[in-house]
Amino acid sequence: MRIVIAGGHGQIALRLERLLAGRGDEVAGIVRRPGQAGDVLAAGAEPVVCDLESASVADVARHLEGADAAVFAAGAGPGSGEARKDSVDRGAAVLFADAAEAAGVRRFVVVSSMGSDREPPADTDPVFAAYLRAKGAADADVRSRAGLDWTILRPGRLTDDAGTGLVTLADATGRGAVTRDDVAAVLAALLTEPATAGRSLELVNGDVPLADAVRAVAAH
Repeated sequence: MRIVIAGGHGQIALRLERLLAGRGDEVAGIVRRPGQAGDVLAAGAEPVVCDLESASVADVARHLEGADAAVFAAGAGPGSGEARKDSVDRGAAVLFADAAEAAGVRRFVVVSSMGSDREPPADTDPVFAAYLRAKGAADADVRSRAGLDWTILRPGRLTDDAGTGLVTLADATGRGAVTRDDVAAVLAALLTEPATAGRSLELVNGDVPLADAVRAVAAH
């Protein structure tokens, strides 16, 4: 497969690039800054410099031509304010989906966040609430597209612990933590499981081997 990842320098994306390259896929990682290209290359992917906050649909579609799948793993990141949560976590996701449709790339996987499917509690930090709302708006936009075979993955609280290979993956899992290693491994599995299209899934660490967890979701 050829897979293009938006947010190619992110912590989950770099892990995913290593996994995909390691199994023989051709991977491109879209990054904002040329200085990020070396890390993407080291992960086994082709770096593509493109700012999703200023690029046009046609610009991004050119980078998606010939791809078998697209993964949206971009985010404004820590330290960014409410405006950039909207411009990246929502706006860039919508742009990437527009570009995928324009390039004829149907398989589209989104890294979202647990809690993005509901209004944040009143006591939520305003910037985090803006992030959840932006993610939720992006998810809703992607779900509305008949031209995409989409899957939305909503991980729980992310950790940098070593991956366990054991997860709970379901429409609703309840709150919990999950390692970035395991998120990347589930994303890699979802990309080769077309029967998970049209599903919004929550992910936390659990007790089911992740390949079995993805197969079980695909079967129902």
